[in-house]
Amino acid sequence: MVTHDSTSTSPAPQMGPGELTALTRRLRARADSVLMRDQPEQQRELRAAAAVIDQLLQLHAEIRATAAVTDGIERLLKLAGGA
Repeated sequence: MVTHDSTSTSPAPQMGPGELTALTRRLRARADSVLMRDQPEQQRELRAAAAVIDQLLQLHAEIRATAAVTDGIERLLKLAGGA
């Protein structure tokens, strides 16, 4: 019997930190645009989206820094004969 796995789709390309930073700049620029002055709700939503992306970028950086420190500690423990 043949079964079809719906999760076998190809993965979507991921955006890097530089691309996400550029996206937040574009979202904020659009929110600050003269064209949006009569749409305050959409301005708020664009600014909120940019803020969420900024928070995710900060969290990503913190996770990577913590992982690097943790990896360094593990290596030192191995060198010292621990763990």
